[in-house]
Amino acid sequence: MTEAVAAVDLGATSGRVMLGYVGHNELSVRPVARFPNGPVRTPDGLHWNILELFRNVTAGLGAAAREEPGLASAGVDSWAVDYALLRGGRMLGAPFHYRDGRNAGAVETTHSVVSAKELYAANGLQFLPFNTLYQLEVERAPGLLGFATSLLLIPDLINFWLTGQSFAERTNASTTGLVDITTGEWNDTLISRLDLPAGLFPPLISPGSSVGELLPSIATELGMRQSLGIIAVGSHDTASAVVAIPATTPNFAYISCGTWGLVGVELEHPVLSEASRLANFTNEGGVDGRVRYLHNVMGLWLLSESVRTWERSGETVDLVALLAQAAAVSGEVALFDANDPRFLTPGDMPERIAEWLTEHGRPVPQSNAEFVRCIIQSLASAFSDAVRTVAELSGIRVDVIHIVGGGSQNELLCQATADLSGLPVLAGPVEATAIGNVLIQARAQGFVTGSLEALRSLVASAFSPKRYDPVR
Repeated sequence: MTEAVAAVDLGATSGRVMLGYVGHNELSVRPVARFPNGPVRTPDGLHWNILELFRNVTAGLGAAAREEPGLASAGVDSWAVDYALLRGGRMLGAPFHYRDGRNAGAVETTHSVVSAKELYAANGLQFLPFNTLYQLEVERAPGLLGFATSLLLIPDLINFWLTGQSFAERTNASTTGLVDITTGEWNDTLISRLDLPAGLFPPLISPGSSVGELLPSIATELGMRQSLGIIAVGSHDTASAVVAIPATTPNFAYISCGTWGLVGVELEHPVLSEASRLANFTNEGGVDGRVRYLHNVMGLWLLSESVRTWERSGETVDLVALLAQAAAVSGEVALFDANDPRFLTPGDMPERIAEWLTEHGRPVPQSNAEFVRCIIQSLASAFSDAVRTVAELSGIRVDVIHIVGGGSQNELLCQATADLSGLPVLAGPVEATAIGNVLIQARAQGFVTGSLEALRSLVASAFSPKRYDPVR
């Protein structure tokens, strides 16, 4: 018997609601709604359009229920670190976008209280200037911290609006910097040292837990004949994506590649060495208590922001044709550091790349195709370096690299990663996050059983990745 569930998958540039079908040796997904997710700039900064996002989520769930009246459940995942502050259940303002530039001073202030070395020992996270704990320091100036009664990360906020139940799912909560890396619970000592309100953080739940049932008012609005259960999944989108890696051997590294490129391995225990901290690798929560030991690389944001720059100048950009032209570029390609923080915020990306290359005495691309080739090769270089480093720091032998997500469709990137790493690359599935979301829901309800390895075997049977061997 095949069961249907709905996966709400919210990315940093777009969202989707997918129907997932699971049965004995059966797994498939298909979209019922896709929608853009663009930030909105107001005089006080860059924000997420969270109300429009929620409208699209509910409309997508309504479409899923119309197509599958017996829909068994739904689950929500999204990007990490961003949040809403609430008082008495009311949101105090639109959530800030992590690419907003408001956090610069907060890092220094935070580290004056708890050093970067102490923070790593406490939370195991790589330094990123937009981690939640730095964002919360900024909230002191307008006095919102003292006024708020709860904090909800983006997928927890969506779940709260759907069910009225307030929880924090562990995989995403782990990215706040406020969860104890050894216990998996809120770090009360750290929260106190940072002078954050103790009651701000809701109870933690794990993937597979029930969040609650859809509020009757929403069910009625969407025309649902029966209440729909909402299940906590790996609400950090990478946590769900890692569930759906079609690995058939334990010696693999993964790259969940979209706006960001998350390069890592899966571990049973965190790596908290000084070498790991200095290499800026992170230990984030995974499904079933696993550790996602990884490094954030800037990702296809570099390409998409370059395309936006060219389009703003009046050019018409055909990305498929541009990638083909980039593949045909001959000769040596200049590389830049894809992890340079100057590339984090929105703006003229080709100009910033040219600036970096000039500063380092390297030739600047002269055409859009050359810029694209430069971006792809630089990303592949950063990916390959991260794979080598994660293997050294974790002690895991890596025999193959799995690339999942939107970047798995970029043949030039996949081949370049294979060439520079010297390892075979298996690309796909594209919708790994939604698939992982579906599988966690399905296992929670008994539609499938087994360990993460068993779930991955099901993915490998249902979705055949494309293989790229290194060309030496």
